[in-house]
Amino acid sequence: MPMRQILFATAVAAVSLSAPAFAGDTALNYPETDRGSVVETLFGEQVADPYRWLEADVRIDSKVAAWVDGQSRFTDSYLKALPERAGFEKKLKGLFDYPRWGVPREEGGRLFHTYNSGLMNQAQLVVRDAASPEGRVLLDPNGWAKDGATALDAWEPSPDGATLAYTVQDGGSDWRTMKFVGAGDGKALADEIKWVKFSDIAWVGNDGVLYSRFEAPKEGEAFQALNYNQTVWYHKLGTPQAEDRPVFATPDKPKWGHVAQVKGEGRWLVVTSHEGTDPLSAVFVAPIGKADWKLRPLVPDMTAQWDCFDATGDTLWFVTSKDAPLKKVMKVDLSGAEPVWTTVVEQSDANLDGAAIVGGKLYLNYLKDVKSLIKVYALDGTPAGEMALPGIGSITGFSGKPGDRAGFFGFTSFTTPGTVYSFDTVSGKVAPWQKVPLNFAPEDYKVVQVFYPSKDGTRIPMFVVRRKDAKGPVPTILYGYGGFNISLPPAYSAARMAWLASGGAYAVANLRGGGEYGDAWHDAGRRARKQNVFDDFISAGEWLIANNVTPKTGLAVEGGSNGGLLVGAVVNQRPDLFAAAHPAVGVMDMLRFDRFTAGRYWTDDYGRPDVEADWRVLRAYSPYHNVKAGTPYPAVLVTTADTDDRVVPGHSFKYAAALQAAGLGPKPQLIRIETRAGHGSGKPISKLIEETADVYAFLAHWTGLKATD
Repeated sequence: MPMRQILFATAVAAVSLSAPAFAGDTALNYPETDRGSVVETLFGEQVADPYRWLEADVRIDSKVAAWVDGQSRFTDSYLKALPERAGFEKKLKGLFDYPRWGVPREEGGRLFHTYNSGLMNQAQLVVRDAASPEGRVLLDPNGWAKDGATALDAWEPSPDGATLAYTVQDGGSDWRTMKFVGAGDGKALADEIKWVKFSDIAWVGNDGVLYSRFEAPKEGEAFQALNYNQTVWYHKLGTPQAEDRPVFATPDKPKWGHVAQVKGEGRWLVVTSHEGTDPLSAVFVAPIGKADWKLRPLVPDMTAQWDCFDATGDTLWFVTSKDAPLKKVMKVDLSGAEPVWTTVVEQSDANLDGAAIVGGKLYLNYLKDVKSLIKVYALDGTPAGEMALPGIGSITGFSGKPGDRAGFFGFTSFTTPGTVYSFDTVSGKVAPWQKVPLNFAPEDYKVVQVFYPSKDGTRIPMFVVRRKDAKGPVPTILYGYGGFNISLPPAYSAARMAWLASGGAYAVANLRGGGEYGDAWHDAGRRARKQNVFDDFISAGEWLIANNVTPKTGLAVEGGSNGGLLVGAVVNQRPDLFAAAHPAVGVMDMLRFDRFTAGRYWTDDYGRPDVEADWRVLRAYSPYHNVKAGTPYPAVLVTTADTDDRVVPGHSFKYAAALQAAGLGPKPQLIRIETRAGHGSGKPISKLIEETADVYAFLAHWTGLKATD
């Protein structure tokens, strides 16, 4: 039985419901929410937390389950009655229905890649070899769960191409289970590894893998408890997990996490360690040939970014921020008694976003004003030109080896669905590997990049996408993130295209706190400077109105995770600016975020709630704590999911309860709670279409956009 039906059957008597009201009503009769009496004195200030009881796990706590059921039924009935919903659902089904290929990997004469014919809930894993040059399905996750919510996550073929290791994600959780399958016959191996999380898959020869995991959580704590003491383990094929051998751990530093890689055609074990979300790392190495794998520190301190992207013989190659906030390429020779470091390519005026070695050449992916640029270098750092990209957009993946003549990369833009291209390292020729048939006309849309001033005068880039035939100001969604050194380059979205096809505009603001312009851009939007991010976003909205992109009554804001926090904060600070808002899976209680699952990692960006100076900054913008009671608010649709163990749903539950209790005027403040879903990854296409139809119908209704056919 689906979760919503289970909750309805067990908890309906515990929640008082009234019939939902709609656009013309003066107020909504929300389901009742108990107000607790929790008040704490923090740094001399009394802070009420009346909805702390909503932090409990919905899978375990019957009172929270009853609240979720009541809110879900109330919101569902409201959304299903919106006249715009049917049009969006129809558009979305059509726009999602196109074939998609992932960037392929070659091992042992076999080519592995993902494929989705269009409306498959989950992408398949396909292998091509001499026996099946057109490809055959090796793994089909669509049969793994009736609701389509069990997904194929990471996968890695063995060096000889005979075996595929892969991880399974169930219900959107961050926890993974690793399994194995024969690439030739498709037969599953008996091996199974549980409690894998935040891990790579690194083959040691063809007989075993290195992976990272935490200890099994205590009963009832799998989706909320903090994760400490991550360890790198070795698993030999054909043995039970109980016989796996620990390879690397730091019990004296329980907050450190570790990811293992095998580089240089199996010659070197590289473990990269990190503590938070900052791109700072320590690096440890060991020769694979020695059975003890005793790792020695190569970079012992976490003072810079060190990403090992490849190896040639005994030389490891890194993208690093050491003395280079826009990042550079360094290599280290490990053939002697001591490592010898050399800078190969100095930092440029653009942010270095990734690197690869293919065909004996360096391919460096730069982000120049938020657009991808591939520069080519010889291995000694001599410039060798640029790769011809298909247009203005971004690279989504790169595949190839130092000894390969050819490679692959993925490319996308706002009007270009993700497409795989092959490239020849000798001739420089770039060509589509698989042509993607389009179900819309890209020439009907225009994309412009503007630079607008933020509150302090900083120039912020923003992309604006709309139909060419759209006249005058139109309803517009403004999207942002602004955190964790993450960039928002151009990318295609079938969901977004449904909004654009209906005549609306979509704007993506590249706020401070992201990684668009390197470390300095990131630093300008975190911790004590977090308000810069909110100012950037508010200024983007003001610019869109002032420049007639959208009418004042037609601006909606949207963001997920850290972007959900962003939306919650700016709605509190400028409720007059927006007509509607969609904060998704957001971090909404900034005083307690570090107490659940991965929350402790985020102190790098947010600061620590147990430090007074940080606490005062967090208290000033925390969405849950700064709802302006009695103030007219935009229409707000909060979205979250019951299995989100990245940003636990209690954040959204508490925030929605606070909105509904605050008397914010006639516009609705609703929460949509997905079942058998997590923070976003692995969500089946059917759920994506349903959720997007709900969200866009809501935003359209309150901005005046009509979802016409």
